[in-house]
Amino acid sequence: MSREGTWSGRLPPRWFVRLAWKVHRALYRLTPGRTGLWPPKGTRWGTMRLTTVGRRTGRERSVILAYFHDGPNLVTLAMNGWAEPEPAWWLNLQAKPDASVVLVDGTRRVRGRAARDQEHERLWARWRELDKDLDAYATRRPGGTAVVILEPATSD
Repeated sequence: MSREGTWSGRLPPRWFVRLAWKVHRALYRLTPGRTGLWPPKGTRWGTMRLTTVGRRTGRERSVILAYFHDGPNLVTLAMNGWAEPEPAWWLNLQAKPDASVVLVDGTRRVRGRAARDQEHERLWARWRELDKDLDAYATRRPGGTAVVILEPATSD
C-alpha cells in the first residue's frame, strides 16, 4: 500500500482473483440472489448480474460485475480482472448486444455498447471517483479498457 493507504495498482495473484469470482458467484447461487448483489451508494459502486448470449454456443452466460447509474443507463468496465484479454461477456455483448441484468430491485432487459470519445472520458472520470486506483490498474492492460453502457432495451 502507498502512504495514502491505497493499493497503487497492486493486484492479488490471478489465481486469487479467479477464486474470489467463483466464491462470489457461488454465494449468489446458494442464497438465490439474496447475497452477492448490492446497489451503488454514494462513492461506492454496486454489483449486478449480467446475462449475455454466447457468441459461439448461443447459450446464456452470466457474470457478476461492478456498475453505477448514469441516468437510466448502467455503466461497467470490460476489464477481466485487469488481465490482458477482453472478458468473454464483453465479446459476447459486442456480437449480440441484447442482454439482461439482475439488480437488487429486479431484472431488466438492456442493450450494450461501448462509450466513445467525450462520453468515455466523462464516465472514466466517474469510475475514477469510485476507485482511486483505476488508472494504475488500467496500465496493466496493453490496450484500452472499454467503458460499457447498458441502455434500457426498447420493445420493438
